[in-house]
Amino acid sequence: MNIRRILLIKDIVPSNHADVAPVTRVAGCALILNPMAGSPSGAFDELMASGAQLGDLLVRHAMEILPRPIVAYGKGAIVGVAGDIDHAAAILHPRMGKPIRDAIGGGEAVIPSNAKVGGPGTAIDIPIGHKDDAWSFDEIDTMTIMVPTGPRPNEIVVILALADGGRLPLMPGDRKHRSAAHQR
Repeated sequence: MNIRRILLIKDIVPSNHADVAPVTRVAGCALILNPMAGSPSGAFDELMASGAQLGDLLVRHAMEILPRPIVAYGKGAIVGVAGDIDHAAAILHPRMGKPIRDAIGGGEAVIPSNAKVGGPGTAIDIPIGHKDDAWSFDEIDTMTIMVPTGPRPNEIVVILALADGGRLPLMPGDRKHRSAAHQR
């Protein structure tokens, strides 16, 4: 795997309420060379192996930045225009999740994901959800990410987003009301 750049983005959402901690979200982004650029089909073994390596690398970098334990996660990829959306799927789905779950000590819920094809500066909304309960509505969110120099046509941007909390309530008591209203 050929990594051209690693970009870490830290987003702190302060709270206006004394009893509610701020939420920190971190995105670890790896800009890699796409070994299958120009080849929409074929064996995806190299990309699947890269998914496991990138999951391990990005989760370690992102965890170093988060001040509190991980509550929510998400992943995504932007494939350069000489690639195919299936190249993102080969990285994100078969093997990337295991090293992430191992590092955070759990993760019962599916890691939400998104992928698209685009050029340098393309933005993507990374879906974020609770690591253990996909139906915990307070953690359902997105983090919009872009890497200024990528992806070039023969590259892929791979992104892991982690958060130490959910969306903050707008007013005191909102969190309890919203959670109770959305129980299964």
